[in-house]
Amino acid sequence: MTKRAINVRIIIIGAGSLGLMYAARLARSGVSVLLLTRTEEQAESLNVNGITLEEAGAWLRPVPVTAVTLENYAASRRAESGDWIWLAVKQSHLSGDFMDKVAVISSHSAGLLCLLNGIGHMERLEAVIPAAGLYAAVSTEGALRVGDNSVRYTGRGTLTLGRWPKADGLEDEAQKMLARALAAAGIDTILSNEMDNRLYYKLLINAVINPLTAIYGVTNGELSLDPIRKKLMAALHDECETVLLAAGMRPDGDAWERLLSVCLQTAGNESSMLRDVKAGRTTEIEWINGGISALAKRTGIPSPLNDAVSAIVKALTLN
Repeated sequence: MTKRAINVRIIIIGAGSLGLMYAARLARSGVSVLLLTRTEEQAESLNVNGITLEEAGAWLRPVPVTAVTLENYAASRRAESGDWIWLAVKQSHLSGDFMDKVAVISSHSAGLLCLLNGIGHMERLEAVIPAAGLYAAVSTEGALRVGDNSVRYTGRGTLTLGRWPKADGLEDEAQKMLARALAAAGIDTILSNEMDNRLYYKLLINAVINPLTAIYGVTNGELSLDPIRKKLMAALHDECETVLLAAGMRPDGDAWERLLSVCLQTAGNESSMLRDVKAGRTTEIEWINGGISALAKRTGIPSPLNDAVSAIVKALTLN
């Protein structure tokens, strides 16, 4: 049976793990999806083959999508007022030239939704794109890119999003349309007016799981199975939580239990930092644990464990 088309187009900048996973699920539900890639080769592969999603251990039928490079799309300036722009890249990609292109294509969009790890990116984007409707987003879903047009869905979670900076009136029409599209795609979504706190708690989780899985070379689920690793996890978590609470994070339940739950929910997932270390690529350590170390200096709190894991991960990627 043909899916009913949903009257919203989502343009996803970045065809990595999360970009491909969300694009496949949205497109198969009838949402119009456009993927903006870094290379012509990946765009061609997606246009010819669609996206193949592995879910529950089975590869599903390819989902047709349209793809073009960010370079070519920015030159055409074709984004329309109803389009949502999703930014699903790493902080290392946020060069001046990259953000200029994002500013061009998001100038008339319904909103620019940012799915990035670490801290500092929202302030940088706000400075460059002050007129855009900025939305911060936090995803707890697991995904692993297997090829240019294939992705493995490794852990179900939620997508939390909200205006940036904090603003009243969550139920604007653009958000309602996006929420309907996400619901139709089976994506569990939470609308939040506390995205600053949500980003802090996502940072707390990433600052423990990402560097330690990269250092030990294990999946998220394997990280806490060894008692020595779990003891280090707890110590790093306590240090991060102390710094973030001093920086303004508001207490929100049992953060340690939430961290262990994320490890369990995404047990088969390799963190993006582990994959970057394996591939010899630049990691996001500077914006995750390095970001916490910077906050620690600002608040006058020592951060020896964050400093140490930052140095170790950087050493692992040295040629």
